[in-house]
Amino acid sequence: MSFVSLAAATAGAVHSASFPILSALVLLPIIGAVLVVLTSNRRPEYVKLIATLFSVGVAGMSIWLLASFKTSDGGFQFQSKHEWISSWGISWHLGVDGISLFLVVLTGILFPLVIVGIDPHHDHKRYLAWLLVLEAGVMGSFLSLDLFLFFIFFEIVLVPMYFLIGGWGYDKRVYAATKFFLYTMLGSAFMLIGILATALLARQDIGYLTFDVVTIAERASFSTNTARWLFVSFAIAFAVKVPIFPLHTWLPDAHTQAPTGGSVILAGVLLKMGTYGFLRFGLYLFPSAALWAKPVFLTLATIGIIYGAIAATMQKDLKRLVAYSSVAHLGFIVLGIFAVTSQSLTGSVMQMVNHGLSTGALFLLVGMIYERRHTRVIAELKGIQAVAPIFAAAFMVVMLSSVGVPGLNGFVGEFLILIGSFETARWWTVVAATGVILAALYLLWAYQRVFHGEPDEANSSFAEMNLREGSIILVFISLIVFTGLYPKPMLERIEPSVDKLIEHVVEHSDYQPPTAPAGHSNKPAESTHTGGE
Repeated sequence: MSFVSLAAATAGAVHSASFPILSALVLLPIIGAVLVVLTSNRRPEYVKLIATLFSVGVAGMSIWLLASFKTSDGGFQFQSKHEWISSWGISWHLGVDGISLFLVVLTGILFPLVIVGIDPHHDHKRYLAWLLVLEAGVMGSFLSLDLFLFFIFFEIVLVPMYFLIGGWGYDKRVYAATKFFLYTMLGSAFMLIGILATALLARQDIGYLTFDVVTIAERASFSTNTARWLFVSFAIAFAVKVPIFPLHTWLPDAHTQAPTGGSVILAGVLLKMGTYGFLRFGLYLFPSAALWAKPVFLTLATIGIIYGAIAATMQKDLKRLVAYSSVAHLGFIVLGIFAVTSQSLTGSVMQMVNHGLSTGALFLLVGMIYERRHTRVIAELKGIQAVAPIFAAAFMVVMLSSVGVPGLNGFVGEFLILIGSFETARWWTVVAATGVILAALYLLWAYQRVFHGEPDEANSSFAEMNLREGSIILVFISLIVFTGLYPKPMLERIEPSVDKLIEHVVEHSDYQPPTAPAGHSNKPAESTHTGGE
């Protein structure tokens, strides 16, 4: 039996037995963090071993989830629902669909890579404990189908990230950590008001108080102005988290000052909590209001794409350049979300994952450069390709992925976004497409300055990539190439959920999607599977 068949069979057995796999994905990292804290400081090797084992365990379960996920089902699978605070209508409700599936898998894969591949300079115990708490918060955010539960996990994420930046970052780490915390906390305050108002107002239609996302989306009916105010309260929090221009100013500072592991996780999954939030809670709960706000967000996304690319071109710090590139790439994702077509939404979900892989790998490589040269200033780096050709080749592949070269993962997502967005947001898409050209400009120019030419005395001793570093980067490159050459496994899992979301938007608003091209239907496949505990 092949490995894939074995994984699928094992996952199917787990699923059929109603194993609470989603709850385990959230709780296992927390258990690991507690054990890390309780481990004696006199045995530091055990600290790393425990963190690695628990993060690898989460990664294994996320792959189980992927292997047993039913591709024909656009609804929520593996649902786990239990009453928590019944008098307030709060439940422990977790579920995964094609929109959240690959974000969960990406989270499961990234954390063990960061834990194994990057060692902090001090205090391993606290560092690894905070990483595991952060993993639990991210998993909970992507899996929660209860608004109150989602808010708790959304807020939990802030605390470990604040301490990771402030405790293990660089010179201006305290400033960057404080700025990150204040920006996101302010956005979350608006969302908390929106969550409470949504549940209280929905009670009039539902007949009882509940924070359940699916129940509210399917049964509640808000007046036009009410829905718009509620959408805005959620949108502010998600816009800060993405971040969308002009709320982006915390991101370059946070990325630049964060430790390498923090930057990889921040770019890989934390920023996606904003774009995912727009899909799961903005468009799903308030479709008419989201369509009403469509021109504003398309405009801000397009500005962010161009501004991020131009700002990246002007950077002297290599890590800050990659940080501004995230502003541009995330602008494409927001563009695809608010274009609201099957292709653009599918492309946005794919691009969330693709950006996490390519930009996460870029931050990892930039961190390796800093460890060797103790500088990230582009003008002080030159000719690295001559002394470390394997390192340069790996950087080239990842950089081309970020540019969006055909054959690599970045191309697939951007192509779907641009094709789909052109149907409903033509002129925004035309302007945004120039961002693809600008991305090639600033990334290729940066590569030329850092890796080409003859190395000076300081760079002539630049160390080649070692076995551990090469193994970690190989995982990233394998996923980048596989997804770029064969995106079908992702598409066939994402599209049914996207089509079901579009059908929901059509039913609860006056939106009419564009006619689907031949061979593709905007209507979701019939769903018969509702697996859960």
